[in-house]
Amino acid sequence: MDAKRFTAITHLVLSTGVAAFQVALAAGAPWGSYAMGGAFPGQFPPSMRVAALTQAVLLMLMTGVVLARAGVALARWQAMSRWAVWLVVAFAVVSLVLNLATPSAGERMIWAPVTLFLLACSLVVALGRMRSRR
Repeated sequence: MDAKRFTAITHLVLSTGVAAFQVALAAGAPWGSYAMGGAFPGQFPPSMRVAALTQAVLLMLMTGVVLARAGVALARWQAMSRWAVWLVVAFAVVSLVLNLATPSAGERMIWAPVTLFLLACSLVVALGRMRSRR
């Protein structure tokens, strides 16, 4: 397995963990102090549960773009992934900045390193050559 594929799969694993966290928040897990700047400690209110589910879906769509760009999966997305992967990189930059600036120490401690790795993975894939699926 080449480095670009390994990086894309690493992105998938990390993103799946973040998405699972968001789904757990949406299902009522009392981890609100570790998300959204800790503005909703405990369980999220209904509107924030919808937001958490939306974030999970968007994160997995972005991961699909990374996988397509790396030639790992979603071959039909490969043409679109040429430009869309840069949206993923931009989103990762914004996420990292927000996770570094959050007033929630727990959120900073957990999610800043995760978003840094997601940024690194998406950037490696974005800068690499396109590979066709084997």
